[in-house]
Amino acid sequence: RPNPPPLISTCRKVFGPKLFAQDLGRGRHIAVRENGDVYVMLQQLKDQKGMAALRDTDQDGKADQIEYYADFPGTGIAIHKGYLYFSSDSAIHRVKLPKEGLLPTEAPELIVGGFETRGEHDQKGFTFDQQGNLYVGVGAPSNACQEKNRTPGEPGMDPCPLLEKFGGVWRYKADAPNQRHPQDGTRYATGIRNTLALDWNTEVNKLYFLQHGRDQLNQFFPEHFDQKESIELPAEEFFVANEGDHFGWPYCYYDPQQNKKVLAPEYGGNGEEVGRCKDFKDPLIGFPAHYAPNDLVFYNGEMFPEYYRNGAFIAFHGSWNRSPEEQQGYQVVFVPFKGENPNGKWFIFANGFKGKERIKSPSDAKARPTGLAIGPDGALYISDSVNGKIWKITYQPPSQKES
Repeated sequence: RPNPPPLISTCRKVFGPKLFAQDLGRGRHIAVRENGDVYVMLQQLKDQKGMAALRDTDQDGKADQIEYYADFPGTGIAIHKGYLYFSSDSAIHRVKLPKEGLLPTEAPELIVGGFETRGEHDQKGFTFDQQGNLYVGVGAPSNACQEKNRTPGEPGMDPCPLLEKFGGVWRYKADAPNQRHPQDGTRYATGIRNTLALDWNTEVNKLYFLQHGRDQLNQFFPEHFDQKESIELPAEEFFVANEGDHFGWPYCYYDPQQNKKVLAPEYGGNGEEVGRCKDFKDPLIGFPAHYAPNDLVFYNGEMFPEYYRNGAFIAFHGSWNRSPEEQQGYQVVFVPFKGENPNGKWFIFANGFKGKERIKSPSDAKARPTGLAIGPDGALYISDSVNGKIWKITYQPPSQKES
């Protein structure tokens, strides 16, 4: 078996990554049951199924029972109040988990349907609050709401009509079947190009998410942006959301070099003008451009040291559009938190997924981190979208002799 990626952290010697499973299919988000069973959604069908279910029967840290379930592929997956919730691109379903078995035996029920798919940003991530609500990220099928999408010099539609049912987070009842998007939900937050990485922070009772930022500034507006600026702009933004918030897409983007939101060129911006962007929320953190944040989980386990408690792990899938420079961002990072806000600098927790130091294309990467979950013992699980690997990362306190 291939070696797991090297781990980089402030406690490198005491964290142990172990390959829990591999060759599952193109893994997306991941969920771990209270008994340690693992479920991962797949981007494409494998053995005519869209989800892998795994069990470590001999407790050696590796899955030895692997079965497949669900008639469709997808992205989002979570366990909530005894049910397994999972998404296709157009709907959220749930099914009751069995008491003893690995696979559900009952038929899934539709919780929310009606999400329109247009071939761009269709995947659905979701999370739950503590009051019985389900929050679904609904990506916009557009780069910047141009009348003709991804067309050089094309203006943006103003106001952007896509925001009526895309480009935001919608709230639904977690246990009500047959809801329809958008009419049966509440638009909780808007102005979000695309979010797959969202999690409810139970410590402060708030929704957090990361946005996939826009692309191709130089390609579409070379009069304002050179190639280097297009590679380094805009930031991937990390937000805390309150009901009613507007985060500025498509009208604005966050420039980490200027530390401010600026007007998008589709709306008359030149890379410096702020305009209406002063009215929109700045991010908690602006991560490097095009890193593609695909999952977020707040650490609520007890295995890792106190420093990690209630902090945020983020899985970056890695860039595709930093050419001619090397592609970057294939890593899991950690953000320490105190209360509602980050408390200290973020750092790379796990990397080495690419398999080599430099790559020119995402297709060259040996693995791409995509999903995150915390196990009942406090271990961190990381899924991969290339060959369906899952790593289980545990913490072993140093012995008194080593310290």
